[in-house]
Amino acid sequence: MFEFVEKYIDLVIKLLMVAVAVASLASMFMIFGFAPTEAVMGLPQKIFYYHVPIAILSYAGFFICFVGSAVYLYTGRHEHDAYAVSGAEVGTLFITLVMITGMLWGKPSWGAYWTWDPRLTTSLVLWLIYTGYLLLRSQVEDSTLRAKYAAVMGIVGFVDVPIVHYSVQLWTRGIHPVVDKSGADHGMDPRMLKTLMLCFPTMALIFALLFAVRFRYEMMSRRLDMLKSQSNESGIAGN
Repeated sequence: MFEFVEKYIDLVIKLLMVAVAVASLASMFMIFGFAPTEAVMGLPQKIFYYHVPIAILSYAGFFICFVGSAVYLYTGRHEHDAYAVSGAEVGTLFITLVMITGMLWGKPSWGAYWTWDPRLTTSLVLWLIYTGYLLLRSQVEDSTLRAKYAAVMGIVGFVDVPIVHYSVQLWTRGIHPVVDKSGADHGMDPRMLKTLMLCFPTMALIFALLFAVRFRYEMMSRRLDMLKSQSNESGIAGN
């Protein structure tokens, strides 16, 4: 599986770049040329079309980290650690964007950039966990120990993801709306809903592109480290 991904990763990245360009143009048209401007919030409401998909996709990054970490601890194969760190980095980028877009949306909507709302607070905790995960990786030099320590943190940290997602049901006094199980759109204009549905695959393609690029970098970095190690061993043997 790893060899298959390694063989076709460059082609996948090129195809994703084309798809991202097309989808981004289409979503921009839908947001600013098709979806109506919300009567109360005005233009800041359009952040919603990016904010929601980015939030869901941040979970995907942390799920990849969780699975990669668990499989690494089971198999000891470093390629699974490569999946884990790639997922964690893209997930951390996306949760950072979630917090930034949330602040930009929150100021005109709720009158403040930040409140200690349950979802905002649990999202901040999630950001701190995976920022700590990346910091941990940068501080441990031994690759095997680094992968093991990070794997444990990646698995434990994922516990916060469902807490973030269900925080509006667990704590009902927050400022985020509660979506009921019927899936009703609560009066959302059909054009807004169509725009949101297009922005989901657009952001998913961007996520996939960033993950593929990060994973390719990780593979190249590990291969370079392996070649350096082999070169050093050859030099020692020659002496």
